[in-house]
Amino acid sequence: MTNYLKALFILLLLFISSNAIAIKAPAIQLATPYKAQYNISQYWISEKLDGVRGYWDGKVLLTKNGNPLNPPTWFTANWPDAAIDGELWIKRHTFEQVISCVKKKEAQPCWQNIKFMIFDLPESKQNFSQRIEEINTLVKQVESPYFQAVQQFKLLTIDALNQKLAEVVKIEGEGLMLHYENAFYSTGRTKNIMKLKLYQDAEAIVIKHHKGKGKYLNMLGAIQVRTMDGIIFKIGSGFSDDERKTPPPVGSIITYKYLGKTQKGVPKFASFLRIRGKE
Repeated sequence: MTNYLKALFILLLLFISSNAIAIKAPAIQLATPYKAQYNISQYWISEKLDGVRGYWDGKVLLTKNGNPLNPPTWFTANWPDAAIDGELWIKRHTFEQVISCVKKKEAQPCWQNIKFMIFDLPESKQNFSQRIEEINTLVKQVESPYFQAVQQFKLLTIDALNQKLAEVVKIEGEGLMLHYENAFYSTGRTKNIMKLKLYQDAEAIVIKHHKGKGKYLNMLGAIQVRTMDGIIFKIGSGFSDDERKTPPPVGSIITYKYLGKTQKGVPKFASFLRIRGKE
C-alpha cells in the first residue's frame, strides 16, 4: 500500500471513529418523591407536566438520554446559545401525542402543537429563585409561542399545597413539583426537587392478554404483568377503547399507577397509564 493510500485509509478510520462516538446523556437534575415539609413557603411550586423531557444544549434539542430530536427549524428559531432544561408538552393528558410527534426522524407539522416548557438553566450559577428570573427574561427575548416558562408559584401551608394538588388532579393534571428556592443546579437525584402525586407509578412487563367480556367482547379485558420485583398481577382499568382494540404487546414495558401495596407487595387499584415511550 502506498503512503498516499495509507493516508487515505487513516483519514477514513478517523472519520468513522469520530462519527461512532457513543451518545452521551446530558447531565440533568432528577427529582425525589415528596416528603412532608413544614417550610412550604421556601419552595417554588409548579404543575408536574406529563410530557417528554427535553434538553437544549445551545444548538441541538436532545432527549434526556442524549438522543437528538428533529424539530422544524422554526421551532427553535432564535433560541439562546445556552443549556436549557424543560418539558416538551401540549396539554394535560396528551403524552401519547407528544411522544408520537417528537420520536419521528424527520420534522413534522405536529410540532406546531408542542411547547418547550422551561423549568431550569443547568449552566446558571444562581439559586433557583434567581434562575426563574433568568428564564422569564429569556422567554421575553425569544418571543416565541414554542418557548415558554413553566409557571412557578408559592404556597404558605401544607393545607394549601394539598388543596392545590387536588385541584390539579381534578383537571387531569399529574401532580406538583416542589423546588427549594435557594438550591443551585446539581446533576443527579436531589432532595431539593420533589414530586408530589396522589398516586404512585411504576413499570412492569406485559406477559399475557386476557379477553374482555360484555361491552369489551372481542377486545382486551385485562393484561397480566410482571413487575421488576417479580410480582405478577392483572391490570384491567385505565385503557381507552382504542387501547383495548390494540393492547400493549406481550413483552412491552408499560407504566401503571397505583395506591399503595398489599402485604404481599401487590400494587392496589392499579390502572394502566401508557406504554413506555421509545426514543
